[in-house]
Amino acid sequence: MRRKPPEHENHERWLVSYADFITLLFAFFVVMFASSQTDKGRAKQVSESVQKALSEGAPFGQSTGVTPTVAKVLGGTVDDTGQGNAQMKGPGGAQRAAANAPPDQVVELIPSLHLLSASLEQEVKAGKLQISLEARGLVVSLRSAVFFPSGTDVIDPATYSILEKLAKVLNGIPNPVRLEGHADSVPIHTQRFRSNWDLSAARSIAMLELLTTKFDVPKERCAIVGYAEMAPVDSNESEAGRAHNRRVDVVIQNLMGRQPTAEPPRAQHGPTPKPAK
Repeated sequence: MRRKPPEHENHERWLVSYADFITLLFAFFVVMFASSQTDKGRAKQVSESVQKALSEGAPFGQSTGVTPTVAKVLGGTVDDTGQGNAQMKGPGGAQRAAANAPPDQVVELIPSLHLLSASLEQEVKAGKLQISLEARGLVVSLRSAVFFPSGTDVIDPATYSILEKLAKVLNGIPNPVRLEGHADSVPIHTQRFRSNWDLSAARSIAMLELLTTKFDVPKERCAIVGYAEMAPVDSNESEAGRAHNRRVDVVIQNLMGRQPTAEPPRAQHGPTPKPAK
């Protein structure tokens, strides 16, 4: 009986596996290239939005268009701490876009801006407060006409629900907070307040005490400042302008180097000289 001759061994089978590997590797680099191009576009949008916000200094939701652009670029959702975002992890996320945006301290505050805008949307629309992204931080400007009865430093209890929403955001992030009191140019001299300096500082202190005692914002993260009428955001020549100037600004500062920003607010209108007595 004749023996069957041995089959010839195919030494080229490895080419099949090698070709599959090369195909997968090529697909991987195509995906990475496409992702990098998207990141460049997102980084440019973030940078332009932040620069526009700083140059114009407009309140949140008005002329700068910061929020729609930033929200579109960042996408995703923010968690209860204000730190999370669906685009913040992995290659191609907003971290690379934020790295390309010049003012890092402002980009750091974008998640908190996004969270505050959602929490206080109705109050912003009602004109009770304004939110703006400025060089000194994320500023929540509380109108004195809403939060304080005229000529006093007693916070209206009807506004506690608004301040509770604000406190939840403050408690969810580690940033230092500065409470800045402002007044209009009309002099005040009462038994309790000798000047606008006294009134503006007293309102800052009242806001500090409420946020730290009732809503548990850590005292060690807070500071108070009184600016009197020295940093107006509107003209003191009209009642509407003076109403805008009477405010308490809650400034959420950046954490760059773990040092709070000490930059004061920029007066958008020079202080009006006091009328002669």
